[in-house]
Amino acid sequence: MKKLNELLGTEFPFIQGGMANIATGEFAAACSNAGALGMIATGAWDGQRLRHEIRRAKELTDKPFGVNLMLMNPCADEIAQIIVEEGVQVVTTGAGNPGKYIPVWKDHGIKVLPVVAATVLARRLVRLGVDAVIAEGTESGGHVGEMTTMALVPQVADAVDVPVVAAGGIADGRQLAAAFALGACGTQVGTCLLVSRECPIHENYKQALLKAKDSDTTVTGRSIGGPVRVLKNHMARQYLLLEKQGASLEELEKVTLGGLRRAVLEGDTENGSVMAGQVAGMLREIRPLRQIFEELYAGGQAVLEAVKQEWQ
Repeated sequence: MKKLNELLGTEFPFIQGGMANIATGEFAAACSNAGALGMIATGAWDGQRLRHEIRRAKELTDKPFGVNLMLMNPCADEIAQIIVEEGVQVVTTGAGNPGKYIPVWKDHGIKVLPVVAATVLARRLVRLGVDAVIAEGTESGGHVGEMTTMALVPQVADAVDVPVVAAGGIADGRQLAAAFALGACGTQVGTCLLVSRECPIHENYKQALLKAKDSDTTVTGRSIGGPVRVLKNHMARQYLLLEKQGASLEELEKVTLGGLRRAVLEGDTENGSVMAGQVAGMLREIRPLRQIFEELYAGGQAVLEAVKQEWQ
């Protein structure tokens, strides 16, 4: 089975995670130029904003890049069409079933890689003709499922006959090697890129990640069926308390409204939504994207070789 870099035409077998309000055209281009597949995250954008970001990425890189479509976006139909019109090469999707868009995307030669949190959706989407699936464990930042990467990836790999990309909890060579051992052809990474030199988040956000320990993330929104992993802070504690008290959806939304923008753009790491995966506790310094990708890949190769020698 093809490695992810062979499937996508990239140097490294890595996809940059689609992080809303963070993964702009400029950041996606930087990731692509550094050897991975950069992704523009649509989040809650409208079509006009996405078109601008796609064109900005084209100005900054001649390497492959893609678009992540958050299917809950009310402009999803418009965005799906703009992806076609702008000649995007790769699409990843999240928070839903992209089935109705797949035929048109495939007719235009677009590679489709949906994010899945369970085998049932993976099987359904493979029947619709997707090129690969991204099996994302609950260790990841932002919107999460319940299964861990360790349990999810091999079960998805056994269930489908297309390449599987592992996501969630991958920040160094040991975890990359484990992903390959579980049956993945490559990985999607997000949290470790937040502390890259090129990442456009506020410096306070980066410093909060560098200070984080292994148990400093929590999951909000389980009571309303929308679990999101964030760093523990005032906003998260307030939200969890309201959930425990049985607060309504409206009451909960008041706490998080604009939270991601507050963290990303304003640097409010106490009242903002500081999305991050469980690997936040492994982040030690701000580095260039190229260095992050090179060290991740070299580390993975070294671990695989060491394990091979150990078991011979």
